[in-house]
Amino acid sequence: MDLAPDLQLPSLPEVTLRALEACHRDDNYRTISNIVSMDTALVARILALANSALYGPGTRITSVDQALTRLGTRRFHTLVLTAALRQLLFELGGDEWQQLRDFWRHSLTTALTARALATLTRYPEPDEAFMLGMLHNIGELIAIKTPAEDAKQYYLNQQNEVAAALVDAWGLGPMAVDAMRYQQALPTELRDAGHLVKLISLATRLALSDAAGIAAAATVFGLSEELTREINRRIAHEVAGMATSMGIPLEGDYDGDSATQQLKQTILRQALANQALGLANLNGPLDEVLPETVNSLTLVTGLPVLCFSHTDDTLVLRSGTTGDIPQLATAAQPGGSVLTEALHSRAPVSLGSRTPTVLDRQLLSLLKSPSLLAVPVVVDGRCPGVFALATDRDGAPAITELASLFTRQLATVLAAQHHGQPLPDDADDLGRQLARERIREQIHEVSNPLTIIRQYLFQLREKLNDGEVQQELDVIREELDRAANLLLQMSQSDSSEGDTDRVDLNAELKNLARILEDSLFSDGQHQLGLELCDQPTTLQAGAAPIRQIIINLVRNAAESLPEPGGEVRLRTLAPVWQNGRTWVELEISDTGTGIPDAVRDRLFAPVQTTKGEGHSGLGLSIVKQLMDDMEGIIACRTGPEGTSFRLLLPAAGHENTETD
Repeated sequence: MDLAPDLQLPSLPEVTLRALEACHRDDNYRTISNIVSMDTALVARILALANSALYGPGTRITSVDQALTRLGTRRFHTLVLTAALRQLLFELGGDEWQQLRDFWRHSLTTALTARALATLTRYPEPDEAFMLGMLHNIGELIAIKTPAEDAKQYYLNQQNEVAAALVDAWGLGPMAVDAMRYQQALPTELRDAGHLVKLISLATRLALSDAAGIAAAATVFGLSEELTREINRRIAHEVAGMATSMGIPLEGDYDGDSATQQLKQTILRQALANQALGLANLNGPLDEVLPETVNSLTLVTGLPVLCFSHTDDTLVLRSGTTGDIPQLATAAQPGGSVLTEALHSRAPVSLGSRTPTVLDRQLLSLLKSPSLLAVPVVVDGRCPGVFALATDRDGAPAITELASLFTRQLATVLAAQHHGQPLPDDADDLGRQLARERIREQIHEVSNPLTIIRQYLFQLREKLNDGEVQQELDVIREELDRAANLLLQMSQSDSSEGDTDRVDLNAELKNLARILEDSLFSDGQHQLGLELCDQPTTLQAGAAPIRQIIINLVRNAAESLPEPGGEVRLRTLAPVWQNGRTWVELEISDTGTGIPDAVRDRLFAPVQTTKGEGHSGLGLSIVKQLMDDMEGIIACRTGPEGTSFRLLLPAAGHENTETD
């Protein structure tokens, strides 16, 4: 079958538009990944690139999250932009729009069902099942964009082989290829088939919501009719919610022309910003580059602009497009003006209907306008300057979007170039990042033999009946775990000191989970689950104490699980309001045997450990001390069904409104 691994396939313009907007907003990778995962064409494009020879031999990519990690944020954003540009080349008619909408609904329903079944039947990689569910009927998508009727019918007739050939070309492995090839096998033929094959085949049938699918669930996995119907209801509700969030109507006629026009406008705005930015001289010291860009920003927006540089806790007016520029400097501390608010909030601020301060009035006079908009330039978390633009009293949302797009593109260029002069506290950032990646790779390689030794020790212990020898082996395992934990902390350490008071909890959990799975959960007898919220989880805390808290609690939870079986689950929730403050909640729960009464009664005090001589009994007391240091709150619930620790961690930028 002659198919190019890098296909040019149509997407629903609403999904592409939301993905592009999320990239422009610099949303977190989880948000972007969730949007991109909804579209078969985008998933196919990402898989083709992430598994291409460009990155050499390595671990196969089986999820969009993994692809994002391999590609990097900037290349990922470029890929989304390229996909958006390609989308404009497709000219679809009314019937084809309808087919594309129906294809999207079916593929997404299949993918969500496959992931739900994978979780229910304990398949170890639910994200892989989801991705294959998105790709299972890709032949139909190829047919939609194929004009020749005979070729169109060929792709429809050969959907299994089309999907299998592409999955094979992307290097997803023989089991994934089989899942595509045998997706339409009869349920009676699947009883002893591979787990992944059964998942995809059943998911495709359940996506049709008919009696045959209900019967197949009982045959393939022994699922009751009531449970299967509940899965169908839940997935249908989830698909409807996703469609609503994307602005995609699932009922009645569908025409993607309107969304395509919005997509075109978004792309044109970005192209305009890039073109205007290219007219500025971006070479030289930072304090000279920013003033050079005011003409470009005026060209983009058509509005007068002032540029302020931020140095030494002072905002200094450096340039503008309003004629003669007076000498004007002001303290960078918050003073109520839109200029200083934009500087500290790192977000655009419009004067709108608020009462202007004296500084606001000075800027209005210089700009000769009834209102103004302040837009910061944020480079690697720092704000080297702020633009002030003349606007009308409504603030013109389109101007805010365009100016924000321009400043983000400018920040990207500044971060990449370093201007020959490093940004403050950011010298040789790229070199440090590459060095950290090399260290992480080396630590991962060291962790592998530690994991193997730990597994052999476990097997050896089970074969010995000598209690004293078993206790000595327990001490060796404990020291190996301690070494693995030290390696884990080293791999997550960051030599940069510019970000010691803030950390993204979801990002930390994702990074820690990968290494914890290689150590505490590597034997396959226990599972580690993540349930991360979509809202921002930035903490007003250092990364080191957060990592130590998580490692200690997860380690305790893993050791409480029965052999074999059980799960440790990490769940985040944000924002949470309590006692007049804003928090991020982290729950670490296990399905173990619970905490003994003697330990529970003195839960966070140093105790005589019940785990053998290799343990100090200080783990929970250290956790409590770290929580107290950051003014966090920790609570515990335990019983025969397991243990759950609930942590309230201070959210970045929280307001303490408590009164005495």
